[in-house]
Amino acid sequence: MRHAMVASQLRTNAVSDARVVAAMDTVAREAFLPAEQAELAYRDTAVPLSHGRAQNVPIATGRLLTQAELRADDRALLIGAAGGYTAAVLAELVAEVVAVESDAALAALARTALAGNATVTLVEGPLEAGHAAGAPYDVIVIDGAVEEIPEALIEQVKIGGRVVAGILDRGVTRLSAGRRSAGGFGLLDFADIDCVALPGFARPRTFTF
Repeated sequence: MRHAMVASQLRTNAVSDARVVAAMDTVAREAFLPAEQAELAYRDTAVPLSHGRAQNVPIATGRLLTQAELRADDRALLIGAAGGYTAAVLAELVAEVVAVESDAALAALARTALAGNATVTLVEGPLEAGHAAGAPYDVIVIDGAVEEIPEALIEQVKIGGRVVAGILDRGVTRLSAGRRSAGGFGLLDFADIDCVALPGFARPRTFTF
């Protein structure tokens, strides 16, 4: 089923980085899900977890990781660890992963599933806060959709570093990528693909009559 996911969902949808494809063909998604959800691991939609959270759609995760242009010596900050799957995939691709998860039950699941993986540090706390104590990072991967990326999170990536995320824009999810420069930060959309919404990133609402 994992090989079928790679062949039919990833390779046919512009997940073109051979290292990303190999990693997603190696890491067992079912190991990072509650036992009762394991049979859903390789479907092409989000897999429900707990408290309204879900494991991201394989295509979305694959496209984000491809666009991140990951290097073997990168230090990566993952926002939205969920059950730990994307952290495990990243661990196949980069030197160090700091994975942030706000939901205690999901953090516990990830901690168990990632036990023994010395490359990954799991941090339990608000997703939008990231993990400034470990900054700066070469790349930030937000494995889900947010309304906006806080400046405090952008500041945790190096100048010249990359950020990839799903952006919620008037009901549409757009996968986006950008680089931080000395003069600021901007994102460019590269695909319209559904992915899971992450808590804590709501854009402040303006007053309307």
